[in-house]
Amino acid sequence: MTVLARERTSRSVVILAVFAVCAGGHLVTLATGPDWLELTTKALLMPSLAVWVLLRRGPRLVVAALLFSAMGDIALEFDGLFIVGMGFFAAAHVCYVAFFLRAGAAACLRQRWYIPVVYAVVWVALVALLWSGLGELQIPVAAYSLLLTGTAAFSAGLGRRTGLGGALFFMSDGLIALRLADMPQPPMPSLWIMSTYICAQYLLASGGVRWSDRAREN
Repeated sequence: MTVLARERTSRSVVILAVFAVCAGGHLVTLATGPDWLELTTKALLMPSLAVWVLLRRGPRLVVAALLFSAMGDIALEFDGLFIVGMGFFAAAHVCYVAFFLRAGAAACLRQRWYIPVVYAVVWVALVALLWSGLGELQIPVAAYSLLLTGTAAFSAGLGRRTGLGGALFFMSDGLIALRLADMPQPPMPSLWIMSTYICAQYLLASGGVRWSDRAREN
C-alpha cells in the first residue's frame, strides 16, 4: 500500500468515526436534547458520510445522493420548507436509482422479479391507506414515495447490504408518512425514523463503496 493510500485509509477511518459519533449523539439528543445539539448532529450526518465515500473512492452518484439528503435534512427543520425538503430527497433517490441501474441491478432483478412486485404492491397499499389523511400533500407524497420505492427495489438488485439499506429507507419514510396522515405511530417515532434512516444511508453508502472496490479489482 502506498503512502497516499495509507493516508486516505486513515482519513476515511476518522471520518467514519465522526459519522458514528454524530449518529449516536443525534439519537441520544432526540430523547434528551438540547435542540441545538440535535440539529448540529443531524446536519453533520450525511456530509460526513459523503466525505467517507469520497475518501474510499466510492460512486459519485452515491455522494450526490448523500449531499441531496443532507440538504433535505436541513430543509425539513424549517417550517414551510417541507416540500423543498421532499424535493431534495427526491433528487437523492434519483441519484440512487441511477447508480443501481448503472451497476447492473436491473439485470439481477429480472431473475428476482418478485422483489419489485412486492414493493409495488406495498407502495399501492400504503398510498391508498394514507390518501385521505394527506390533504394537499397527496400528489407530492405519492410521487416522492414512488421514487423511494424505486430506490428500495433496485437496491435489492445490487446485494443484501444495499437491499437492507433500501428497505430501511422505505420503512423510515413510511413512518414519516404515517405522521403526515395522522395515523397511529410507534412510541418515540422520531427515534425510530432517524435510527432506520441513519442505518439505511450507511448501508447504501457502504454497499456502493464495496461495489466500487470490486469493480476496480476486476
